Amino acid sequence: MASVLLALLAVVVGLFVLVKAADVFVSGAARLSAALKVPPVIIGAAVIGFGTSAPEMVVSAIAAGQGKLDLAVGNVIGSNVANLSLVLGVASLLCLMNVSSGVLRKEAPLSTAAVLLFAVLVQGGLERWEGGLLLATLVAALVWLFTGNAKGQDSELLGEIEEFLDEDDPPSARQESLRAFIGLVGVIVGAQLAVTGASTIADELGLGEGFIAITLVAVGTSLPELTTAIAAARKGEDELIVGNLLGSNLFNSLAVGAIAGLVGPGTLDDERLASVGVGAMVLVALSAWLFMGTRRTVEKWEGIALLGAYAVTLPLLA
Repeated sequence: MASVLLALLAVVVGLFVLVKAADVFVSGAARLSAALKVPPVIIGAAVIGFGTSAPEMVVSAIAAGQGKLDLAVGNVIGSNVANLSLVLGVASLLCLMNVSSGVLRKEAPLSTAAVLLFAVLVQGGLERWEGGLLLATLVAALVWLFTGNAKGQDSELLGEIEEFLDEDDPPSARQESLRAFIGLVGVIVGAQLAVTGASTIADELGLGEGFIAITLVAVGTSLPELTTAIAAARKGEDELIVGNLLGSNLFNSLAVGAIAGLVGPGTLDDERLASVGVGAMVLVALSAWLFMGTRRTVEKWEGIALLGAYAVTLPLLA
């Protein structure tokens, strides 16, 4: 029991460091990009997009590199499920979630397609060529998003960028490079603690690493999305919430999935990940898209249904 408690402490501390360091890394990377005169659309879609998925990305990369593909894949599945069930469900209870036509036209179908592609490729495990395919798809998706946003600078996107650049002094390339580096080191250290602790808990309690990843690790790496969504819902910034969650699932499925396949290809030990876990991920993604498209809103009863799907899924994976 002592070893389990120590491992749990390692996971909690690791996730705390991971989340805080990711914020520092994203802020530093975004401000560094601004100092280097990188176009705002690239800062928003690539720098911030990749940065906000840094917790999932580094956790899965470390896990896959250590031969723990179940943990890496479970992290992707768990984060995707949590984003569109737990986070979106909680936010919908706080306010009516309006969905813009632009999100329904671009982010929703693109995010859902990314989830479906990952779901197909992960059956039985991930090979290196499948990781390469996910990476190529990510590049194509980013090009499409860049093209669309470059034609009409999305006010929501620009507003999100301004939040990272809203400081009294103009960004300095040297200072922001140091900030981004410190943040990246913190992300790696936190992720290593979380992966080590999660593996120990799984071994000591006889649970699958995939289950621990989907529950403990994935919820931990999704905490930034949850806290951001709650704060945005209270401010009435509901359209920004939906776009961010769909974007997070896009990067999880393509970027994080690609890293897992390229770094540590192999087969899955827990067959429930590819059946129950993937099934829940696809069901939640399709249901959320359906709810968004019916009246261009996500209402409270729909949020409750998504939360119910999340609650039902976890026991099936234990």
